[in-house]
Amino acid sequence: MKSKVDRSVLEKDGVRQGVRDAGHGHLLMSDEDVAASLASTLATHPKGKPIWVFGYGSLIWNPLLEYAERCRARVRGYHRGFYIWSKINRGTPEIPGLVLALDSGGSCQGVAYRMHDDRFAAELAILWRREMVAGTYMPKWINADIGGETVRAISFVVNRAKPGYAGRLEDGQIVAIACRAHGAYGSCADYLINTAKGLEAAGIADPRLSRLAKLVAQMRVETPES
Repeated sequence: MKSKVDRSVLEKDGVRQGVRDAGHGHLLMSDEDVAASLASTLATHPKGKPIWVFGYGSLIWNPLLEYAERCRARVRGYHRGFYIWSKINRGTPEIPGLVLALDSGGSCQGVAYRMHDDRFAAELAILWRREMVAGTYMPKWINADIGGETVRAISFVVNRAKPGYAGRLEDGQIVAIACRAHGAYGSCADYLINTAKGLEAAGIADPRLSRLAKLVAQMRVETPES
């Protein structure tokens, strides 16, 4: 299913404004903090070097970025998991959903995007509006292997110190949460299933995510929404 949020919404910062209009502005990072986060991230990157972004979740199947190159990639020292409560994008404060994050340990296959050299700043501003909503992610430069070449790429790692950190959940808990939560970007179930499909389309095996997607699809059939 197509996400409820497209590029034009992010360009206008529509999601964050919608959260404010709904009376949940206290959940958001301030505009100043979002801008400072992006500036501090870019300040540590050598000028003139290509800027890559490593996607491991919805960025694989719905990047909403203008990029120069797309490649399959692997990062080591991090793995993908449903570690963040989503009270905006894929859930609400009353019924939070879950979204993926990188956490320490293991390795992770995903997709890397090389930004255009002449307009990366505008693209990353859109990316920050999308990912740095509540401050539960930490943007980091990590090493990504692309066909034997190592590049520095921006990705988003869970901040365990934030209240939005969900910890380690069992498969049954993840499935139950995914099947009931909906947010500004759409349902948590669609997010999970589309990510599994996106990984498969990219030729990336993630047995656990594939298993979760099958369980969610099965539960939807057994308990359809009214």
